[in-house]
Amino acid sequence: MTKKFIAQQQNKLANGIIGRRQFMMSVLATGLAVPAVLSLANKAEAAAPNRGGLFRMGLGHGSTTDSLDSATSENHFTLVNGYTFANHLTEVNNNGELIGELAESYESSDAQKWVFNLRQGVEFHNGKTLTSEDVIASFNHHMGEDSTSAAKGLLVAVKSVTADGKNRVIFDLEAPNADFPFIVSDYHISIRPAGDMTSGIGTGGYVVQSFEPGVKCVLKRNPNYWKEGRAHFDEVELLSIVDPTARQTALMNGDIDGMDRVDLKTINLFKMNPNVNILETTGTAHYTFPMRLNVDPFGDYDLRMALKHSIRRQELVDKILLGYGAVGNDHPISTANRYHNSDLPQREFDADKAAFHYKKSGHSGKIQLSAADAAFSGAVDAAQLIANSASEAGIEIEVVREPNDCILVKCLEQRR
Repeated sequence: MTKKFIAQQQNKLANGIIGRRQFMMSVLATGLAVPAVLSLANKAEAAAPNRGGLFRMGLGHGSTTDSLDSATSENHFTLVNGYTFANHLTEVNNNGELIGELAESYESSDAQKWVFNLRQGVEFHNGKTLTSEDVIASFNHHMGEDSTSAAKGLLVAVKSVTADGKNRVIFDLEAPNADFPFIVSDYHISIRPAGDMTSGIGTGGYVVQSFEPGVKCVLKRNPNYWKEGRAHFDEVELLSIVDPTARQTALMNGDIDGMDRVDLKTINLFKMNPNVNILETTGTAHYTFPMRLNVDPFGDYDLRMALKHSIRRQELVDKILLGYGAVGNDHPISTANRYHNSDLPQREFDADKAAFHYKKSGHSGKIQLSAADAAFSGAVDAAQLIANSASEAGIEIEVVREPNDCILVKCLEQRR
């Protein structure tokens, strides 16, 4: 009878007939241990999400220079924030497939002229109905001659954007590009109402109530959201908590409900806490140590090859990522991507090859490697490991520990 009763209560919880508190009280009366009850409650709630409540998310990024203009988005806080209140023409779903978002469909006969058919009846948060005018204005915001948008480079091949009525937009490209529907899903290119690209008005599941750069953004559910079965919370708070220890403490104390960028050095402490769920999935994030070809000495092919062969990649995965990652191969396409080339030979540490290319480059002296943990947790330690392995090939690398805010400024300058 006890199991049957619990099953009945689970169904009531999943269908919203009773709340979590009622579920807990009724099941506790059966004499079950509290940890088991918590587990059952979590499973029942996960089966059928209920609307309501406040969700507070601690994010490991954020800056006082942040804005609601997606063209300036340069960290994970502004990225996540943008997805809460805005949509794009297309999106990549959880299976890595490209699907239409604000564009109900798209087509091209030659991959050079692309036609996007907009969903009808979609409203912005200010009540304005989405039309082709808004899409054109949004793209021009990134393509303009004076634009400093991080997406400007993605759209240089677009010759023109024109409207064919209120619900069709036509893109003419300089040359055929079969990937153009993927490009318009870029997180910078969200669709905003014509004449207002910066205030945070979008078509997304949540409406911006207040925004404090580098602190938090408060949003409420969009009552007219066009996507069914989305945006379950009544209210969302995104909080910038850059320090990983502070972020962890906030979660453990119940000041936030979720967080990203878990410090891998302390992840086992989280796993020991029965009130914390660790969600792990293979994503498309990748960490790199880029070499700018227009900065000496990295313009030399042999020098670059020497450095690529001087890295013990698995050591970085084992010691920096503590196994929560995989070895990369000098490009950002991982096994999580649909078009990963698994036949491409993996570059390995090879002191002899590294020394050969280094000698051929003609370089001598120290090579500076700037690093800061703002890039990713453990970036400075990773740079030191690279320096250690490179020394085996006779390459001297000087690790320059940069301030975290300095790294962010340099990234912005390089994008411009």
